[in-house]
Amino acid sequence: MGRLDGKVAIITGSTSGMGRASAELFAKEGAKVVVVGRNEGRANEVVDAIKAESGEAVYVIADMSSPDDMQKIVDTAVEEFGKIDILFNNAGMFSLTPITDLSLEDWNNILAVNVTAAFCLSKLAIPVMLESGGGSIINTSSSAGFSPKYGAVAYVTSKHALIGLTKSIAMELGPNIRCNGIAPGLIDTPMVAASGPEAEAAGQAMVDATPMKRKGLGEDIAYAAVYLASDESTFVDGQILRVDGGEGI
Repeated sequence: MGRLDGKVAIITGSTSGMGRASAELFAKEGAKVVVVGRNEGRANEVVDAIKAESGEAVYVIADMSSPDDMQKIVDTAVEEFGKIDILFNNAGMFSLTPITDLSLEDWNNILAVNVTAAFCLSKLAIPVMLESGGGSIINTSSSAGFSPKYGAVAYVTSKHALIGLTKSIAMELGPNIRCNGIAPGLIDTPMVAASGPEAEAAGQAMVDATPMKRKGLGEDIAYAAVYLASDESTFVDGQILRVDGGEGI
């Protein structure tokens, strides 16, 4: 028996990295998964991998800055699986551009994907969750949501904002809907790998300063997300779970 048997989960940013690891683990634990990403080839790979393990999944290709696409995500979940129990707002953009070089357009894009999308998708999913008795919302923040990282003003601001959004949703929607966050440290993902040598050097210094002395894996975040999505965490609300190798101590 799986820890998520009978539950329907939407996971954004789930075609690679932490999101893909979460989608596959959720499915192994019995959830029916709506995979959300921008690349159809990768989305299809994730769904095929889930189905190969006898899981259930569909995918939605979506631009997380588009309100119409977010409505499509919710509509697909309801049409395919009849309800929504779990929303994992995991999609995100990263930037190392300092404030003196950051354009307003780039600022708005990062805030749109990292914060506004989580707000909009939560707002759309909440009524559906309440129809079937409630649910769990999980937001991916970051260790950068607790302390600034040099040259990442938009990213850091967005991850601080997600912590506020998480706590506010929890306060407003209990007891029927819980909302918690995960704050990853440096995770070995394609997004991190594509950040360039400057980011790699900064990341290695961050890893060296932690007790665990390694980058996290997508699976490390997936296990935390399963816990927050499951009935094992029914008395956990408004919390930010740091999964950072001890960076925050």
